[in-house]
Formats: sequence, structure tokens, C-alpha cells
Amino acid sequence: MTDAPKEELDTRRIFRRRRFATPVWWPLPVCALVGLAGGAAYGVLAPRAYDATSYVVAVPETGSDAATALGFAQAYGRISTSTATLAYAQTAAGVPARTLGRHVRTETSPESPMIGITGTATRPGKAADIANAVADALTLSGNGAAKNTGVRLVLFSQAVAPSTAASPSRPLAAAVGGCAGGLVGALALLVRPRRKQWSPASNVPAPAGNVPAPAELAQVKEHV
Repeated sequence: MTDAPKEELDTRRIFRRRRFATPVWWPLPVCALVGLAGGAAYGVLAPRAYDATSYVVAVPETGSDAATALGFAQAYGRISTSTATLAYAQTAAGVPARTLGRHVRTETSPESPMIGITGTATRPGKAADIANAVADALTLSGNGAAKNTGVRLVLFSQAVAPSTAASPSRPLAAAVGGCAGGLVGALALLVRPRRKQWSPASNVPAPAGNVPAPAELAQVKEHV
């Protein structure tokens, strides 16, 4: 008779503990908030980067065909960031050759004899200067060998100072950080060990002593 109130008290304590316990899905919102804060901080603290692009086109000379110009456009695109080209362009760009190589990239297309030279800098005007300096150096270098290659390089379009930064905007950086944090939280939920499910039946006391087991009941029935 005295065990029933104690069992009810234990059950109430367990229910109360379950009610105020931390939910199992807490890593998901926590990681999402941390990622959101990290992305927002990156968007605020990261320096702005600007891209400016100039275009150089390979033109076939008399006696050459378009396929030859296309092939040399691919070759000139590869050497546009070479040491010789950057060494010639460093004076006009106002940047040492080693530093210039980290702030310029080249793009070519297998379907067009166009070479895109992009300069990157923290100031819009500097980005345009870098792209134009490398484009001029490549054009002079390529035209010096035009008699042998049968292809001439022409400056198709000069780079202009961009009006907007190429780096991600602050809202976009915050959104990407929040999504990444939410993904990490979801993965944490998948790999964490699961809690054992509790049910009131697990706290039900065992039957009192002297209760016959099922096997004993079967023997009694056979004797009867």
C-alpha cells in the first residue's frame, strides 16, 4: 500500500524532467545561428574585391584560316599569365610581377578566338589597370611573332573600373553561413546516438512474489 504513492511520485518526476529537458533537435538551430553569425561577420570584415575584364581577339593574317586563329587564342590565353608577360606588364600595372600573378586570370573558349583577361583588386580603378596592362603586354608579345604564327592579336575591349564589388554581398554571405550551419546541425542529429524511449510501462513494478510462472500454470492444468 505504501509503494503506490512512491511510484506515482517517481512517475511525476520523470514527466517533469522530460518536460523541461533540452530537445534532441537543439543542434540544428544552434548551428544555424552560429553559421548565420559567421557569415554576417565575414560579409562585414572581408575586404571588398573588384573585377575588371579586357578582351583580346586573335585575327588570322592573310593565308591563315579561322581554325589557326582559334588554336593560337588558346595558346596565348595560357601564356598571358606567364613570367615574361607579367614582367612586361608590371610597370604599367604598378604591381610587382609576383603580386600581379595573383591578381589576374585568363579565360578562353574553344568556340571563339577571344581571350578574356580579368584583373582583381581592392579598388575598381586598380583592377582595370591590371587587366589593361596584361592585355597590352600580351598583344605586343603576340604581334611580335605574327609573321611566324600567321595570327595577329587585336585589343577588342579595354577594361573599365567596375561600379560594384565582385565579392558576395553581406546578406548573401549571412544566408550562405546560415545554410551551412543548418547543414552541419542536421548532420550532427544524424550521427548522434539516440535516447532510449521511455514509457510508463517501464516503471510498472514487477508482480508480487508467489505468483506462478506460465510454465507452472501449464503443469497445474495438466494435473487437473
